[in-house]
Amino acid sequence: MASYIIAGGLDGRERLRLLSRVMRPSTLALLERAGAQPGMRCLEVACGGGDVAFDLARMVGPDGSVVGTDIDPVKLDIARTEAAAQGLVNVEFRQADILRDPVEAGFDLVHVRFLLTHLTDPSAALERMRAALNPGGVLVVEDVDFDGHFSFPDSPAFRRYVELYSQTLARRGGDAFIGRRLPALLTQAGFGAVDVSIAQPAGIDGEVKLVAPITMELTAQSVLDEGLATEAELKAIVAELYETARTPGTLLSLPRVVGVWAVW
Repeated sequence: MASYIIAGGLDGRERLRLLSRVMRPSTLALLERAGAQPGMRCLEVACGGGDVAFDLARMVGPDGSVVGTDIDPVKLDIARTEAAAQGLVNVEFRQADILRDPVEAGFDLVHVRFLLTHLTDPSAALERMRAALNPGGVLVVEDVDFDGHFSFPDSPAFRRYVELYSQTLARRGGDAFIGRRLPALLTQAGFGAVDVSIAQPAGIDGEVKLVAPITMELTAQSVLDEGLATEAELKAIVAELYETARTPGTLLSLPRVVGVWAVW
């Protein structure tokens, strides 16, 4: 996926693992509000290392099932290993690109998190997810609005990180502010009963404060490739972000995360 600007592989998996821990309470609450329940057949698009797919597998129980898809074979191998370690037999993982590969139908719920922001044509992805749903099935989407990203006290490095991330993504055809567009995108895709909620993890300690520096670190190569900053500047930004994150009492947030669910 040419528009994806965050490094993948093992380092990318560890970032997603941390991000999933931070996001887990709000994602579980969103899935419950959207109607996830025992017996459902679910599709987790862009599943990464499988964290949400594991939770979905527990939610739908032994009478339900979950299919997780992703383009990164490294993350998928890790997901299969971790599913087996957790004793989850109702989840499977497949390598697939939602925009290019055949879409299997017959799902009661489709969930996707932090994917549409990276796509040059998110509407096409939504149409293919819609095709995967049974009539009356539910699509659940979570994605970012980087305008809501904040720190306190004010940090020039943090502001520069937000700017560089947003500009790099735009250069690749993505949208760092797509969260606010999600209700309209789902309506345009033909979904009904669209509903929305907002989540924004933040903290003065803990893992939530590490998301920004790790993301900047794993985005640095894409920033360099786009010619938006020098290697020296990026190293200084990453160092200052880690220092801010590790300073007691500083407040760091994730981007504002918009969660939308709708019925097909």
